[in-house]
Amino acid sequence: MGHNLRSFNWIHRRACARFWNAQAGVVDDAYWMKLALAEARKGVGRTAPNPPVGAVVVKNGELIGRGWHRAAGQPHAEREALADALRSTGAEAVRGSTVYVTLEPCSTQGRTPPCTAGLIEAGVARVVYAATDRNPAHVGRADAILEAAGIGVRSGILADAAGTLLRPFFKVQETGLPWVIWKTAMSLDGRLTRPPGEGSWLSSPASRADVQVLRSEVDAILTSGETVRRDRPLLTLRDPDLLMGRSQPWRVIASDRPNSLPSDLQLFTDGWRDRTLIRPRGDLPALLRGLAAEQGVLSVLVEAGGVFSAALFTAGCVDEIVIYLAPLLCGGDIPALAGLGLPDTLTPVDVKFDRIGDDVRLRARIA
Repeated sequence: MGHNLRSFNWIHRRACARFWNAQAGVVDDAYWMKLALAEARKGVGRTAPNPPVGAVVVKNGELIGRGWHRAAGQPHAEREALADALRSTGAEAVRGSTVYVTLEPCSTQGRTPPCTAGLIEAGVARVVYAATDRNPAHVGRADAILEAAGIGVRSGILADAAGTLLRPFFKVQETGLPWVIWKTAMSLDGRLTRPPGEGSWLSSPASRADVQVLRSEVDAILTSGETVRRDRPLLTLRDPDLLMGRSQPWRVIASDRPNSLPSDLQLFTDGWRDRTLIRPRGDLPALLRGLAAEQGVLSVLVEAGGVFSAALFTAGCVDEIVIYLAPLLCGGDIPALAGLGLPDTLTPVDVKFDRIGDDVRLRARIA
């Protein structure tokens, strides 16, 4: 009871603070930007080669519109949010409003018109954005365009949180390489396999469901020819809710011996066979660069054995790791990372541990 009362009092104080701040003309930009970030998260894994962006429209301390970028070629988040506000409140209410957006508004004509023009046409009074665009065609241009039209601009609000969502897009813009996540499930002794006769699964059903969520956040899943021959994986999204409104991720097989891959693999015969690619394994950075340039891939999930995984680490291609640690001691013959060892010891940063079913999930970034 005491805990609930303290929680209520905290919420009440926060609400009162927002009310009195509004009365005094002080705007809680961070509060509204958090709502825009929640919209942006809806687009993760759906928007490539565009970034996931969210926006909200606020007038007199009230939320009147919200939106997120749903796919390349469709309206950007600002225009989605303005359209939502127009439907619910009308053009006059939108005039003089503030638009919060997680990325600097675009200022050039592409498959869709520039968002700066849409904001000016709507008559908004103020634009607040989180992160500056890294696209050379856009970076820093929005401020001058909007301010010349009499619109106030503020940037950098919750920029770090927005940057976390945008880091695959930013990496492609800056390096031409996608963001690479290495995922593995291993026993306590670092093995990928169980003894013969015990079945193939190491991780719990809850962890396998969590992997489906992880797959929904990326544009491609990368594996090796050896893994395909041994495990015959599907590498698909199988949760209808996660698949709704998006394509299956690209399924990419790295192999220098494509003719050795079994022709009856479901990767080559199922309903998404046109989403299966075979790429040479020899130059891994070139393979990844090609996925970004040719397929518009921003993020890649690696699901492969220890030798191929170690090769990616050695080539400096891995940006993030997700490890599902099962409470088992297996003594299996396949380690999660194999080969001759990494050239340098890698120390993950921003490490987070979570309990997933019977397993522990570690998620971290490689500095």
